[in-house]
Amino acid sequence: MKAIRVSEFGGPEKLVLTEVPTPEPAAGQVLVAMHAVGVNPVETYIRTGTYPRKPALPYTPGMDGAGKVLSVGAGVISVRPGDRVYLSGTLSGSYAEQALCAEAQVHPLPESVSYEQGAAMGVPYATAYRALFHKARLQPGETVLVHGASGGVGVAAVQLAHALGAKVIGTAGTERGRKLVLDNGAGKVLDHGAANLPEQVLSATGGQGPDVILEMLADKNLARDLDMIAKYGRIVVIGNRGSIEINPRLAMGKDAVIYGMTLFNVAPPEMAEIHAALGEGLAKGSLRPVIGEKIPLAEAARAHQAVMQPGSYGKIVLIP
Repeated sequence: MKAIRVSEFGGPEKLVLTEVPTPEPAAGQVLVAMHAVGVNPVETYIRTGTYPRKPALPYTPGMDGAGKVLSVGAGVISVRPGDRVYLSGTLSGSYAEQALCAEAQVHPLPESVSYEQGAAMGVPYATAYRALFHKARLQPGETVLVHGASGGVGVAAVQLAHALGAKVIGTAGTERGRKLVLDNGAGKVLDHGAANLPEQVLSATGGQGPDVILEMLADKNLARDLDMIAKYGRIVVIGNRGSIEINPRLAMGKDAVIYGMTLFNVAPPEMAEIHAALGEGLAKGSLRPVIGEKIPLAEAARAHQAVMQPGSYGKIVLIP
């Protein structure tokens, strides 16, 4: 089968399409024919070799995807060949025509949801769910500010918070992105490039500030977040690309909390809970991933360049 392989760490050009042996599922494992593959920013960091988690070389990138079950190993009872599934991780990497998964990494994909949408579920929706509910403990009626709300995680967070009954303020860098955020449940959308963004957020919340802020680029925004956050507010850092100087007194004065999170720290029972809730949202129609661009698997390097560009819009997926 064909798969993307990384033989040495470096730039996007290190993503090379090559022939690799087709994996065989052992006990407790599932082999999935990939119809669509999700691309996440964290995969670009891992590819450079500078991320704390370094896979052994060579490796096939990717955690997200969707497709049909081809075969299962002994003891697998939750799925069978022919089932439509989306992935929340793999054993072999998802940037491939087929992916080997543990049974717990495959989840039912309703007929009403496309494979491309299924490929957008794993990392973005699980990240948004954990940030909103396991970290920030968002409650109905509270106000949440979602930075970068037009991207994969941002759209997921807007949909999840809206479904809960929270008041959602989103930011996006383009008019197209801001319309997308409004269409997915935000009550108000602001330009995150505006110099007076904190003033706009405070005005939109009656001077109180948001109860929860989801932060996608902490090295740029965390100091402003501390200015904006409400008393007893919670800031969840989802993304960061460098260092920043902050004044801890701003957090002290408001009894505010700053959480950091990564899906790599999620225990299996917690992950099962997350995907049970996400599956229910998919089935009911309250969760509908937005696909921004479809790119052939062979052009994975272009996808890695695109996912890091400003002006995000939905999810980028690879098509094997």
